[in-house]
Amino acid sequence: MTDERNFRSSYYEKVGCRGVEEKKSLEILMKEKPWDKVKLKQFCLRFTVPAAYRNLVWKVLLDILPVYPDSHQFVMEQRSGQYQDLLYAVKMLELIDEEAPLSQTLLQMWLLETEQLKPPVFPETNFNSADTFLPIAETLLELYADEVDVYWLCKSLTEVVRNMQRDLCKLKEAFLTMLEKEDADVYIHLSEVNALDVLPLTKWFNCCFAGVLDDTSLAKIWDKVCSGAPKILSFVAVMLVITLRRNILKANNAEEVLKCVSEIPEQCEEVVANKAIELWQYYGAQPQNDQIKK
Repeated sequence: MTDERNFRSSYYEKVGCRGVEEKKSLEILMKEKPWDKVKLKQFCLRFTVPAAYRNLVWKVLLDILPVYPDSHQFVMEQRSGQYQDLLYAVKMLELIDEEAPLSQTLLQMWLLETEQLKPPVFPETNFNSADTFLPIAETLLELYADEVDVYWLCKSLTEVVRNMQRDLCKLKEAFLTMLEKEDADVYIHLSEVNALDVLPLTKWFNCCFAGVLDDTSLAKIWDKVCSGAPKILSFVAVMLVITLRRNILKANNAEEVLKCVSEIPEQCEEVVANKAIELWQYYGAQPQNDQIKK
């Protein structure tokens, strides 16, 4: 059903027409002074952000940069200076081992900046913020070479997740409702083997699927998250389960189901991302900055 209703858009994308038009539309928005953030969000909700502009667009959407393009260079110089100061401090205070991964160093910088001795726990879900920050940082380090950008984007996305905690139950409810509607057989099977409760939904949502899907696939999903639409994560979870339906239907218990969803074939990851976006848009994609509607 999804393939049929999206045949035309998929065809345009394959022949390269759609990407060219989207890039032109975004460039027109970026020529405005100041940028219209509402229009920018609407673009990101409708289309995939061209890779060449994604870093910049995300930084504006997440308030790392202002909407005034003439100020971008100055603001990033200040951001870079703050980054260097924090990096120097964690090294001088010996808060991090020299052999530690860069993601761990970024985490310690964040903790120092926020005056925390250890990663705080999100009170609504008792989820450790390090399990949000670290996988997101590792994904961003694959996407971008500039460590300063990675640090600021990671901080901002972690804050998005923190603000999302109060609506996590609604994300889970949306997942269950949509899964039952889109693939009743899988839903019934998961229910019969008592596996609905073991699906790692909290982990998936709280790391925005970082470490679950590859960085290229995630970038498309995070276009929407950065635009104020975290509900797309429910659709990603739905399509992940449906894409793995053959193995899931063979599973005889919850443990086997958990193993299935923990071993995602590489060739399935982009399929999951693309179909999740198609399904989300089909059901009326809307930003949910303050509230996730069912």
